[in-house]
Amino acid sequence: PSNSEKQNMIYVRKSIVASKKIKKGEVLNGDNLSIKRPGNGISPMEWNKIIGTLAKKNYHADELI
Repeated sequence: PSNSEKQNMIYVRKSIVASKKIKKGEVLNGDNLSIKRPGNGISPMEWNKIIGTLAKKNYHADELI
């Protein structure tokens, strides 16, 4: 990326977030996860690694995973 693109990367990239409240120990899946901006969390490229794992803590809706 160019220097001007690097400045905007955090704003245009996306992250995996909780789409609703998730309790510790709950299975992470497509029903309780979503992809949103900003991109300072886990990349959507890691989606398949996250699906099926257990939540390590409680999450609020829209909180970065």
